Amino acid sequence: METTLYHLQVNVRPENLQFYRDVMSFLGWTTLMDQDQFFGTGASNGASLWFIGEVKDTPNDYDGPGVNHIAIGAGSQADVDATTAYLRGRGIPALFETPRHRPEFSQGPDQTYYQVMFKSPDHVLFEVVYTGPKQA
Repeated sequence: METTLYHLQVNVRPENLQFYRDVMSFLGWTTLMDQDQFFGTGASNGASLWFIGEVKDTPNDYDGPGVNHIAIGAGSQADVDATTAYLRGRGIPALFETPRHRPEFSQGPDQTYYQVMFKSPDHVLFEVVYTGPKQA
């Protein structure tokens, strides 16, 4: 049997749907469906994220049981830096001393794991990460 990740559903507050539309568009994802109460977006590899604007009034705790974060792969270190600038321009802080290289996660001495982490208005933790040859 061969399987792949197909989609993830992320429950968000309806008033925050525009945040997800904007950031996923910036990251180059395609809009699959856009309605008043939900937004679906797809990556070039076929995976999709569905942001559903119907939630209980319960805070999300990414350090509690459940999903900790959603990682979006970037094509280069420059893409991670561009994402950091995009976030900064919208008043969204980078978290955990990012952007930065994480040598403990890289696949060798000439490789890197370069990331920026941020949280959405719904307290969903995201990572944009480049892995591959370290670039100047």
